[in-house]
Amino acid sequence: MSKQAAPRRVGDKEALAVGTTVRGSAQKLNLVAALIRGKRVEDAMNILAFSTKAMAVDARKILASAIANAENNHNLDVDALVVAEASVGKSITMKRFHARGRGKSTQILKPISGLRIVVREVEEA
Repeated sequence: MSKQAAPRRVGDKEALAVGTTVRGSAQKLNLVAALIRGKRVEDAMNILAFSTKAMAVDARKILASAIANAENNHNLDVDALVVAEASVGKSITMKRFHARGRGKSTQILKPISGLRIVVREVEEA
């Protein structure tokens, strides 16, 4: 009388990795995610490794996790993987304050984003 297992959120030839707390705005992270959408995994890792954007470091870690999940958990061929999906969303925002002159203060917003990367195995044509 146990609960049924949850269905897979991705297809049979796909693997998933999610980064829930990437420090930075979703707008900046989406610029990095756009660089790797639809690319082969090897090319995407090189793009992120040599990108000048600071968010590329965290995106590269999440992509490496998706590759490891595909290889170890789903027995997919690493050489045939493609970044099928790279979606970005907002998470919580830390709120801080900065003391200003004459007893006033200003709000500082420190956004946190989420990144979801799905890699898919494709047949080489």
